Amino acid sequence: MPASTDDRRSPRASANGESDEGGQRRAGVDLLARVQRELGLAGAEVASPPHRAVPLPSRLATADLAWASVSAAMLAAGRSPASLDPERIATAYRSDRVLTISGEAPPVWSVYSGFWRTSDGWIRTHGNYPHHAAGLRSGLRLRHDAAVDAVRDALGERTTTAAVADITTAGGLAVAVAAEEPAVDRALREHPLLELVRIDTTPASHAPRATAASTPPASLPLQGMRVLDLTRVIAGPVCSRTLAMLGADVLRIDPPHLPEPEWQHLDTGHGKRSAVLDARTSRLQELLAHADAVVLGYRPAALERLGLQPEVLARRYPRLVLAQLSAWGVENPERAGFDSLVQAASGISFIESADGDRPGALPAQALDHSAGYLLAAAVTALLCRRPQEEGSRIVRTSLRRVAAELLGMPRSGEPAAEVEFDTRPHVARFDVDGTALVTARPALAGFEYWAPHKWGSDQPTW
Repeated sequence: MPASTDDRRSPRASANGESDEGGQRRAGVDLLARVQRELGLAGAEVASPPHRAVPLPSRLATADLAWASVSAAMLAAGRSPASLDPERIATAYRSDRVLTISGEAPPVWSVYSGFWRTSDGWIRTHGNYPHHAAGLRSGLRLRHDAAVDAVRDALGERTTTAAVADITTAGGLAVAVAAEEPAVDRALREHPLLELVRIDTTPASHAPRATAASTPPASLPLQGMRVLDLTRVIAGPVCSRTLAMLGADVLRIDPPHLPEPEWQHLDTGHGKRSAVLDARTSRLQELLAHADAVVLGYRPAALERLGLQPEVLARRYPRLVLAQLSAWGVENPERAGFDSLVQAASGISFIESADGDRPGALPAQALDHSAGYLLAAAVTALLCRRPQEEGSRIVRTSLRRVAAELLGMPRSGEPAAEVEFDTRPHVARFDVDGTALVTARPALAGFEYWAPHKWGSDQPTW
């Protein structure tokens, strides 16, 4: 059977250097200061250590990555990180643990997602989407109703290399669980965590925009801004959800043939409208022509096939702000991935192993959430500066680049003990077309979410 996604302890951590909790927290401050410089964010320097530890215990500095990422979004919104609540951040990063729909906690992991032992090691699979689960079964030559035992037996007979090849060739998702490669991570860290590119364009302006139907309070920094959300799963939707909370009119577009799991959309769909539209239609170009920003979360190769490469859009629509997120970076344009797969392939899973053999995981989908808040900080900063700047702007990051950042931060030999706390002050309740929904409240202090819309329930129009 696959290992539990909560396995996250091991007796030793391979090291870029071990550190106590104070060292990790100082690293969070250093990371925030660097992001401030990269994005040109104003804000007073934060004393070290400036905060209670975020209760996300792990060997790696997950807590400080989370604190720095959320703090960056706070600074971009013109607020101080000093008001952040560590327990609120932890609840937001583990939002699937407090999510209920009609009083029930939805199953968030497919039986086809997890760690599996092969004849010579371990692999990690992701089968939450039906087409990926079908690809896994097809690659292993299993029936459509194959149970966990059948998957376990089929993988146990294969080498890691053969298992990954069989599954991915058939359209499934699998990676080898690998040891970290410090040289690879150092090379990734030579590039900015948030890569900013300016595209000079001929002077032009967006087409006239209609007044938003529902105007947020004037104190919100993104009031009146239009953001097109072309993302799925967690990281991209966390980014666009944050932009909506900061006042933007966010319209999420999904392809008609690929519905999103209900729980996943309701967990990250706050404040956004949701429509279904074929991206190849002229209607999408009309939406882009009236947008202030677009968040792109599809594989780089998929964006190219759709004619939605950031550089192309930047030149076609002057002064547009584009945020591009991918799992593995633009240097791997065809490779699909998720947070759990990046953890496994980058070495994080073995570092967080409970026994030095069975792989483990971070205490949350921290690569996803951190990438989302960092991109939201960048988009907010760029939109707020746009009246003073010419040209379009592109900002990029990837889950793999975030993983390299985490692997370069100080780590401890053992994770701190799990901290129990009352999550009730950190949840919000909504009525979504008659469905009772409970979700985590925002990690950013001083803000609240608007209710999500049902997936695909809106028209593709501003």
